[in-house]
Amino acid sequence: MSSPVSILPFDGRSVCLFCGSSELSDPAYTEAARAFGAQTAAAGWRLVYGGGGVGLMGASARAAHAAGGRVLGVMPGFLRSRERLFDEVETLIVPSMHERKTIMYDQSDVFVVAPGGVGTLEEAIEVLSWKRLDLHSKPVIFLNLNGFWDPLLAVMEHSISEAMTPPSFREAWVVCDTVEAAIAMMQTAEAVPGLQHDQR
Repeated sequence: MSSPVSILPFDGRSVCLFCGSSELSDPAYTEAARAFGAQTAAAGWRLVYGGGGVGLMGASARAAHAAGGRVLGVMPGFLRSRERLFDEVETLIVPSMHERKTIMYDQSDVFVVAPGGVGTLEEAIEVLSWKRLDLHSKPVIFLNLNGFWDPLLAVMEHSISEAMTPPSFREAWVVCDTVEAAIAMMQTAEAVPGLQHDQR
């Protein structure tokens, strides 16, 4: 059984950013992550993220911190060397990926999914799956830079057209093509409870 974690109190709203840790991706994605971090701080929101100091993760956290914003990183211990912990901000070291995701979920009001790899994809699918089962009603926003998430969105639409997923599931997410649009959406998005995606 893991020990309880201690998180500094925060009275405002928090956005969880799911994004990649790769340093090899399009520099435009890194610049967008920096802009997202800075604009999140300017809006008075806390940035909750995976705790790494590399890739889009590191760019967003460093920018939010530099802009005077609150940042909460959550990282499993086994990733400390691989994702190079950014310890200039509040960071929790947890035993497992499961605990990492649970804390990130619990500490956030909105999820934004920026470009990333299979880990980002897994995080996004999990919060969408929970939403389909009406386990939460928190907004999920895809930051679809350069159409990055178009293939995933097409798969989800295919699942709906094949009657594997109910049409109401389209209400489980929104898509924004720019950082500015995503920031505006997260500030106005409201939880939509009781969508009842699963009628079986």
